[in-house]
Amino acid sequence: MITSTPASTASSSRLMNVDALRGFALFGILAVNICVFADGYYGSGVANPHFDSWLDHTARFAVTMLFETKFYLLFSFLFGYSFTLQLASAERAGRSFRPRMLRRLGGLFVIGLLHGALLYHGEILSTYAVLGLILLAARRISPRAAIVAAASLIGLAGALWIALGTAAIASGGSADPVAAADNASRMSDAYNGSIGTVAGYHLGELPVAIVAIIGLQGAGALAMFLLGLAAGKVEFFADVDRYRLLLARILRFGLPIGLGGAAIYAYSATMRPGTGWEWLGFGISEVTGPLLTASYVALGLALFRTSIGAAVVRGFAPAGRMALSNYIGQSLVLGIVFTAYGFRLTGDVGPLGTIGIAVVVFCAQLWLSGWWLRSHSYGPAEWVLRAITIAGRPAWRR
Repeated sequence: MITSTPASTASSSRLMNVDALRGFALFGILAVNICVFADGYYGSGVANPHFDSWLDHTARFAVTMLFETKFYLLFSFLFGYSFTLQLASAERAGRSFRPRMLRRLGGLFVIGLLHGALLYHGEILSTYAVLGLILLAARRISPRAAIVAAASLIGLAGALWIALGTAAIASGGSADPVAAADNASRMSDAYNGSIGTVAGYHLGELPVAIVAIIGLQGAGALAMFLLGLAAGKVEFFADVDRYRLLLARILRFGLPIGLGGAAIYAYSATMRPGTGWEWLGFGISEVTGPLLTASYVALGLALFRTSIGAAVVRGFAPAGRMALSNYIGQSLVLGIVFTAYGFRLTGDVGPLGTIGIAVVVFCAQLWLSGWWLRSHSYGPAEWVLRAITIAGRPAWRR
């Protein structure tokens, strides 16, 4: 017998699935960002000589293959999807969407800059705010046009990095290990100094980091914004059964291709860092990474339909509902663990240890998020951003 589900219950279930995916993305972001705090060599093109065992390389390979360049894509996709929900909410309320979204993006930009200056110079919120202006301008684009534009961005970015990598391989260039060691030492000295040296380091590195993030992730983030926008316009999460064939094809073709590209990138970044091979691998990841991210979504949606998956949704959705607070909270906790804000462990924890710390931090966030939302309507950062968005004072407690 088929029974109908009340509209409000079905809508709540769909939103919980989106929030659960966002909560899952939080762990992927944490697994990558913790490497920046723990290792001054991260991103330098030179492997840390102090952690050179097979176990260290295996842990780096796993994080690079499964998480790096994948979960900011998932976050970006969900950002674009949530954009359509906010647009629909404004229309239902009979309010003008554009000024509300401009205030929201402005608030996100300021929050991002403060986050970057004080806690984590590699932050992406300010970049999201700038790219969000493009999304706002393109809000009336058709789903088909959004998909074509996204695919073009992904293809062009991938082709550019592959070309750069090929040229670097031909020239035989590689990263300077002396410069990498100097930069790692400078970061370690700042992080192990005082609160002032930590904040000064973040503030000094922030402009360079923003430019690097735009260059490395800007095209991919914007592409996923557009794919999320397209998914929202066709109400993808409202009727997942309608797209079962698409999800099956993603898993059949996208998952092996995505894993293959991820393995190539992980090998090049772990075994040939700082060379043209790493750039070439990154270019391949630019093209195949969205397929692996889409596979994560498909696997998540399949899991959520099971009895075990229902428990996963209940556990992950609260963290996803307050993703902004948790993202900033992760940087705060990592600052306490690794810098002069607390225990000064930068350079002392190997790759496997950082994975363990990430798991512990994320599990704590899952519990704290559920506890907080039992009595509050929003996370602390979400409350501030909503107040800016509506130019008013939202309810603090339920």
